[in-house]
Amino acid sequence: MARILIAGCGDVGTALGLQLIQVGHTVWGLRRNPSRLPAGLQPLAADLTKPATLRSLPPELDYMVYAAAAGGSSPERYRAAYVDGVANILQALQAQGQRLRRLILTSSTSVYGQEDGAYLDEDAPAQASGFGPESLRAGEELVWNSGHPALVIRFGGIYGPGRSRLIDNVRNGRAVCTPGLYTNRIHRDDCAGAIAHLLQLENPARLYLGVDDEPALQCDVMSWLARQLGVAEPQQKAAAGSAAERRMRANKRCSNARLRASAYRFRYPSYREGYRALLNSVDAD
Repeated sequence: MARILIAGCGDVGTALGLQLIQVGHTVWGLRRNPSRLPAGLQPLAADLTKPATLRSLPPELDYMVYAAAAGGSSPERYRAAYVDGVANILQALQAQGQRLRRLILTSSTSVYGQEDGAYLDEDAPAQASGFGPESLRAGEELVWNSGHPALVIRFGGIYGPGRSRLIDNVRNGRAVCTPGLYTNRIHRDDCAGAIAHLLQLENPARLYLGVDDEPALQCDVMSWLARQLGVAEPQQKAAAGSAAERRMRANKRCSNARLRASAYRFRYPSYREGYRALLNSVDAD
């Protein structure tokens, strides 16, 4: 069984860790305050932005998953999470003489700036501007050039337990959708499942898109939720004005064909299965 470090062990990392320990791996969850990690995950208190706290990583690691989140929308937070943090932990591994069998970085489909709703895959140019996409791409380059066998998975919009804002907005009548705007999403449990799958995959590619089977129009998703909830359908707002224009700049349909071809099987292949499970869970509560 393998020794695995999850750096930035938040929601997705915790779900991943629980999957991995169930099959016998030893898993450390690195975060500033690991006291809330569930039983079975080995807590590791450290700050990815402070190199001095990374001097005592678990020895003889086989794998590392870097799953840190920015925790806010500012240039400083994005650089800290996706550039400085990546560089710091890679330097710590080097200083300790560790050689990983595989390194996985979780990134985002926000690196793509396509505006026309076209389909794209891993070969499409990732040229979105702004501090977020630029920091993400910088972090990707760091792991690819680290000397460790490394791959990146770019996730779409993550939803799942504890991420009910869209459901709440539709239920409360606050949801507004933009006609013609495509969205790409993936359930939190499929994020964890895909990473666990790629950790053990023989000869993986260096890049995967982590999205479900169905890029969906934003209005279709909200209307479906409204019907399930028995409430009024969301208001539609044309793409006009600066805020809407910013949203429309990220209008693309991401393909998961490469991830599917690797034999990963989705637990929630579309938003319908995923949101239905969430709604059933809410109803049960």
